[in-house]
Amino acid sequence: MLTVQNVSFAYNTQPVLKNISFTIEKGQHIALIGASGCGKSTLLKIIYGLLQAEEGVLFWEDKKILGPLYHLVPGEENMKFLSQGFELQPYRSVAENIGQYLSNFEPELKQGRVQELLEIVEMIDFSDTKVENLSGGQKQRVALAKVLAKRPELLLLDEPFGNIDNFRRSSLRRNLFRYLRRNKITSITATHDKTDILSFADETIVICQGKILTKKNTIELYQNPPDYYVASLFGEVNEIQLSLFTESNATDTILVYPDEVKVDPNSNIKARVKNTYFKGSHYLIEAVFENSVIFFDHQTELKVPETVGISIPEEIILKRVRN
Repeated sequence: MLTVQNVSFAYNTQPVLKNISFTIEKGQHIALIGASGCGKSTLLKIIYGLLQAEEGVLFWEDKKILGPLYHLVPGEENMKFLSQGFELQPYRSVAENIGQYLSNFEPELKQGRVQELLEIVEMIDFSDTKVENLSGGQKQRVALAKVLAKRPELLLLDEPFGNIDNFRRSSLRRNLFRYLRRNKITSITATHDKTDILSFADETIVICQGKILTKKNTIELYQNPPDYYVASLFGEVNEIQLSLFTESNATDTILVYPDEVKVDPNSNIKARVKNTYFKGSHYLIEAVFENSVIFFDHQTELKVPETVGISIPEEIILKRVRN
């Protein structure tokens, strides 16, 4: 289990993290989300031991995690941290980088392990290629294989798929998290990509301005976001006055995702189409509604400046009512 208690950190005099506390059970997969600059990468570096927390303590199981003030070589042996810098040796081959820290006393075992990791990150055809000749996305995949090589107990990932082509990103995610679950490896992934969050994270931690807003089951958090900031981290979201869709005179607002707003020819509530964006399986419609902008999904393209009726299902309204 990872325990973080009242951790604070500042660069020079600028506070970055403020009284951060949470626990993670062994084998869990956690998403760490928040706006750029909120402190996600800094928190991962503190957990790994690259940065020294100014206040607070951290434990992995019963062992206290100590920072660079206590270790000549920073970093915890039973953890691995995949940073956005990759930290590869450019003049060595892909296979040599992946197997760098594996024992040479059993060459067949080492070769088999490297081959397994090459398959996970889909780099078999590049085994003998020097890293300097790879693209940024390929280097990221090699770096991922490298941090997995010695089977860490805790894996810390900082935007792990950011440089990888979209067509390969989905299969790589599946390969990685299937491997982590099979080997009971705990992971924390700092990300801006909602697919990393929704498909693979058991729980999600939301950070805002250096503080934890919430730590909750990922599906529950998505379905019942506590505020606009949290909901917006999952993509487009609308904040709509409740009285516009009900007979209530209250000033409450509700948060509604685009797929939850329906085009309804029988509705007296109208929105004027401003833009349409093709999304492959559907169109995202940007419309003007009550002098503000609303986003909703639709299976077919709507023409500008067409006016359409819209509605929100009653079950969504009841679930999302907030003060």
